[in-house]
Amino acid sequence: MTDATDVTDTEPGTGYDGAARSDRDLSSARDMIVCEDISKWYGDFQALDGVSATIKEQEVVVVLGPSGSGKSTWIRCINRLEEHQEGRIVVDDVELTNDLRNIEKVRSEVGMVFQQFNLFPHLKVRDNVSLAPIWVRKKPKAEAEEQARALLELVGIPEQADKFPGQLSGGQQQRVAIARALAMEPKIMLFDEPTSALDPEMIKEVLDVMKNLALSGMTMMVVTHEMGFAKEVADRIIFMEEGQIVEAGTPEHFFTNPAEDRTKLFLSQILA
Repeated sequence: MTDATDVTDTEPGTGYDGAARSDRDLSSARDMIVCEDISKWYGDFQALDGVSATIKEQEVVVVLGPSGSGKSTWIRCINRLEEHQEGRIVVDDVELTNDLRNIEKVRSEVGMVFQQFNLFPHLKVRDNVSLAPIWVRKKPKAEAEEQARALLELVGIPEQADKFPGQLSGGQQQRVAIARALAMEPKIMLFDEPTSALDPEMIKEVLDVMKNLALSGMTMMVVTHEMGFAKEVADRIIFMEEGQIVEAGTPEHFFTNPAEDRTKLFLSQILA
């Protein structure tokens, strides 16, 4: 795992190495997620229609699109929370098939943060973060608790360690959820609209944590409607509609010179 605690001060909109994110050359970086012609149906409804994309190591990809465009379905397929019916998904050189060993291997390398926090309400914050490393990674309790406190420091809420989730704000709970995902030392982080359930004043604190995580070099795929985050942090933006990728490119391309009329319409509506 990239050391998520090793985050240096950088100017907004810059990558972990000080270069503008969209100017970074990731062509020689290792492929971390490879999707080839992914299709997915729910009954007669086709949610994904031939989706193909590759995400490189340390790349931050933001997926945008209207509601119902297939964004969340796609990201859930990458962690096998949904099963694709056609195509191939390869995560960190492991293909997702019906082989449970492969599914478990992929999930052990991928952290995921959802719209809802899904914290255990009866456990203290530090126990929510340390539980999986103890039971899944077989990490000694003292070591897992030390790691939990370091991660809570990383996401900016070390003082909340001994509280229960119900005593925290929504933004604080989502930051606990991020710390919990990081506790498994993932190589890839997936975010499925992590701020959509938050009050507006709580969104920034979660996005700031995600920005710092991106600057640390974490490979990230983020489904979001936060245009400012996409413009500032993404290496690449993918725009989807009706289960297909309509357009992909750097933030500069996407926001200033999109090629597709559907992309232009989306931007005119959402940025109006």
